[in-house]
Amino acid sequence: MKLVILDRDGVINHDSDRFIKSPAEWKPIDGSLEAIARLTQAGYRVVVASNQSGIDRGIFDMDTLNTIHDKMHRAVKAAGGRIDAIFYCPHSSDSNCDCRKPKPGMFERIAGCFNTDLAEVPAVGDSLRDLQAAVAAGARPVLVLTGRGQDTLQTGGLPEETQVFDDLAAAAEHILKS
Repeated sequence: MKLVILDRDGVINHDSDRFIKSPAEWKPIDGSLEAIARLTQAGYRVVVASNQSGIDRGIFDMDTLNTIHDKMHRAVKAAGGRIDAIFYCPHSSDSNCDCRKPKPGMFERIAGCFNTDLAEVPAVGDSLRDLQAAVAAGARPVLVLTGRGQDTLQTGGLPEETQVFDDLAAAAEHILKS
């Protein structure tokens, strides 16, 4: 099975230090929807893995998160693509759960639900915790320089096997050539 795991905020859509807390605030990064469409059309299963601590913090509720995800699904579909599943961690960083990235719990759930080993599965993110979760689960870490990606690159400490691309469109192009 061809599978790719994407972080949401900063990879697919623009991020905000104050959270994406409404459908109106969810705005795709140029080229991201088309990149997902190219992956889908090439036979990849596209899965989103996203920390969403705004739920635990009371910043937004599950209905709002579902509405944001519905908008994302519709936008990807309009571009000719598909998101096969969305996994998220609703907990804040102090909850010590197993699903919040950089822990690999969300990735392990993806592997179980899709009955696959994550070895060589590209996991695209814009933060160090995205990359750390990927490596901990045996996936291939891919950093994009959108969102917090530039800061992540400049801060350093990336897993040594991390591939770096300008954006999701460039990452998808590389994945499709692999």
